[in-house]
Amino acid sequence: MIEFDKFTLANGLRVIVHRDETTPMAAINLLYDIGSRDEDPERTGIAHLFEHLMFGGSVNIPNYDEPLQMVGGDNNAWTSNDVTNYYLTVPKDNLETAFWLESDRMLSLAFSEKSLAVQQNVVIEEFKQRYFNQPYGDVWLHLRPLAYKEHPYQWPTIGKSIEQIEKVQLDEIKEFFFKHYAPNNAILVVSGNVEPDHVKLLTEKWFGSIESREIAKRNLPKEPKQKEFRSLHLERNVPFDAIYMAFHMAGRTDDEFYSTDLVSDVLSNGQSSRIFQKLIKEQNLFSSIDAYLSGDFDPGLFLVTGKLSKGVSFEEAEAAIWTELNKMAAEKVSDYELQKVKNKIESSLIFSEISYLNKAMNLATHELLGDANDINTEVDKYRNVSVGDIQNTSAKLFRKENCSVLYYHSKK
Repeated sequence: MIEFDKFTLANGLRVIVHRDETTPMAAINLLYDIGSRDEDPERTGIAHLFEHLMFGGSVNIPNYDEPLQMVGGDNNAWTSNDVTNYYLTVPKDNLETAFWLESDRMLSLAFSEKSLAVQQNVVIEEFKQRYFNQPYGDVWLHLRPLAYKEHPYQWPTIGKSIEQIEKVQLDEIKEFFFKHYAPNNAILVVSGNVEPDHVKLLTEKWFGSIESREIAKRNLPKEPKQKEFRSLHLERNVPFDAIYMAFHMAGRTDDEFYSTDLVSDVLSNGQSSRIFQKLIKEQNLFSSIDAYLSGDFDPGLFLVTGKLSKGVSFEEAEAAIWTELNKMAAEKVSDYELQKVKNKIESSLIFSEISYLNKAMNLATHELLGDANDINTEVDKYRNVSVGDIQNTSAKLFRKENCSVLYYHSKK
């Protein structure tokens, strides 16, 4: 059981405090309810670009990293389709430095053409490195728009193209900041060897005077139900043919998310899993294969991806995958098989709660999804999934008309 205190400032900033006396450190996690799904389709990549800009100096602090390093702190950030998350760790006695730094970034950035140009170049290089300069790197640039036709999950977090990142102007950046970066659009979690009353005083001191901003109600287009099988063939200079199968699934807050997660584990969690045993060990059709979830807040994707063994055709490989998927829908898994994957998930959830930083991130995410206390009930949601739930979820997922396939050909 993770215990915490929770309060909200007058400006709308939600604050969660978790005391962990086992560490001399403290973590601050600041989660903003803004991700790439909130972007203009003609200006994608701004949410991720902004993550970089947040380290380029704020209104009163020209260099974010220097004062943090002087007090023994560390920091990083990440952007997803759904959120942008900033976190830092400091020795507990230097907690106020963290509040000073994060509050100034929330107040305003030191917007400049120079900072924008520098970070645009950084992101463009990252785009090239991640998507063009490594084998299979451009998969998501093609698979997302194949699977999504309306919902903004149809582009990756980094954006659709380098050209869109290059075109971003300073006035667009300012507008994006004041539209999304606000106390009433954020959740602050402090975890570590801290006193809740002291954290409350620091929060009021450093964040209380930042005014709330007008946040537009999110109104994203819903993805219509897929009614036909979709496919795309690409040829690239890669060592092996690869297949990427995407199925539409439930959203993160749906009860069906938990049974879907367990379906992926029955199929591919570990060397005793079904597709490892059947498709790699017994039939030698793949050199590697995996089944996993995109993990998005809105209805996301269930993915089956694999590298084909030399000499194996796409037809043979895909047919073998469908055999295993259809078996999940037609036959009930054994109680033993289900319990085995439940045990794995339970242990991984428990181990993830050892780190004070992980707890801060997870508390923020659960609060944004509905209630921070769900962190204490998540294991039960997995435990409650039945053998029948696994079969029903599989039957719903693994339909040809719910599937988009990317055939990634190795140049011969």
